[in-house]
Amino acid sequence: MTTADADGNTADTSGTSADVNATNPSLWRNNDFRRFFAGEFVTNAGDSLYTVAVLWLVFDLTGSTVLTGIANSLLLLPWLLQMFAGPIVDRLRLKPVLVGSQVVQGVVVLALPLAAAMGWMNVGVLLMVVPILTLANLLMEPMQATLVPRIVAKRRLSRANSALATVTLGLDMVFDALGGAFIAVFGATTLFLLDSVTFAVAGMLFAGITVTAVDTVGESEGGDEPLLGSYVADLRAGADVLRGTVFVELILTTAVVNLATGVTLAILPAFGDGLGGPAVYGLLLGALGIGRLVGSVVAPRFEGVSYGRLLLVGNSLGACCWFAAVYAPSAALTVVLFGAAWIPAGVNGVLTATLNQTVFPADRLARISSIKGTASGATLPLGSLVGGVVAEVLGTTTTMGLAAFGFGFTGLYILVRPRLRRLPAVADANPAAFDVTPESGDGE
Repeated sequence: MTTADADGNTADTSGTSADVNATNPSLWRNNDFRRFFAGEFVTNAGDSLYTVAVLWLVFDLTGSTVLTGIANSLLLLPWLLQMFAGPIVDRLRLKPVLVGSQVVQGVVVLALPLAAAMGWMNVGVLLMVVPILTLANLLMEPMQATLVPRIVAKRRLSRANSALATVTLGLDMVFDALGGAFIAVFGATTLFLLDSVTFAVAGMLFAGITVTAVDTVGESEGGDEPLLGSYVADLRAGADVLRGTVFVELILTTAVVNLATGVTLAILPAFGDGLGGPAVYGLLLGALGIGRLVGSVVAPRFEGVSYGRLLLVGNSLGACCWFAAVYAPSAALTVVLFGAAWIPAGVNGVLTATLNQTVFPADRLARISSIKGTASGATLPLGSLVGGVVAEVLGTTTTMGLAAFGFGFTGLYILVRPRLRRLPAVADANPAAFDVTPESGDGE
C-alpha cells in the first residue's frame, strides 16, 4: 500500500520484495488492482456499447448532425461536471460509490430496449436517458485518480496507469468498433441488453476491492464546518494547488484538443456513413481507440524523455496524420491514418496521470484531477454542439479537416513557449519543476 505525508509525497509501505523490484511483474499479483483493472475493462466496454448505439440511433432516426452533436454533448457531461465530483470522491468511501454507479447504469440502460419493445423508441427518449447514464458515471474519472495510489506502490504507478489506460482510453474504443459491427448485424436493441450485463459484472468485481483510507490534512477539511462551506473550501484547496503552475497553460492546450475531439465525435457517424455506413463508423472509433491503446502501452518507455519536447513532437505528428486521414483516397487508409493520429494522445494520457500522482498531494488528488478535467474537458460537449452546426454549414469532410488543428495548436503553443519546452521527463518530475509549491499542497 502507499501512504501520504502532509506534503502529499507518497511512500511505498508494502514491504514486499516484489514491489521493490521494478522489473518484477508484481502488479498483476495485486488482487485489488486485478479486480479494479477487470472492472474498468468491463464497465468501459459497457460505456462504449451504449455510446455507439445511442449516437448511431440518433443519426439513423433523424439524419441530423446537429441532433447527433446534442446527444454526444450529453454523453460528455462528466467532463464538464467532474470538478464538482472531486471533493465528494475525496470524502466518500470509494467502494460503495464504485458498485453503486454500476448498478444505476445497468438498470437505466434496460429502459432503452423496453422502450423499443413498447414502440416508444424515439430521439426524445434517448435524450432523456443519456443524462442519467452520464451522471451515474460522473465520479469514475476522479475516483480512478485517487484510488490507484492507494492500491498500487509508488514505483508501479506508471505501469498501473498504462494498464488502466488500455481499457479506459483504448480497448473501450475497440468495443466501439465491435458495437458498430454488432448494430449492423443484430440491431441496437440487442446491444443495450448485452450492455446491461457488463455493468452487473463490473459491479461484482468492484465489490471485492479493499481500499486503504488516506487521512486528509488542512483545517478546511475537517472539524465542524457546515457541509456546503466545507465543500467550497475543498474546491478552493484544489484550485490553490494549481494556481500559478505550468498546468494552467497545459490545461489550455488540452482544452483546445478536447474542443476538436468533441467536434469529431459529433460528426463521425455522418463521416463514417459517407465512407460506408455503421461498420466504417465503428472502424473509425476503433482506430481512435487502437491508436490510444498503442500509445498507452508504449508510454512507460517515454518516462525518460523531456515532457515538453514529447508534447511538441507528438501533437505535431498527430495533427499531420489526422489531416491526411480526412483527405486519404481510400476508406482503409483513412482508418489507418486516423488511428495513428491518436498514438501521441495515448502516450500523453498515461504520463499525465503519473505526473499528477507524482507532484500533487495525495489527499487532494481527486479534486485536483477533477478540476483539471473540468477546465480542460468542458470544451468536449461544447465541441459536439459546435461541430454538429458547423458540419451542416461547411460539410462533414471540411469540418473533420479543421478539427485536426486541435493537435496542431498544442504543437505550435509548446513551440513558442520555452518554459513548456524545457519541462523535465516524468521520471525526473518533482513539484518544484512544475511550480507546485509545498504551501499550495498544505492548503494554507
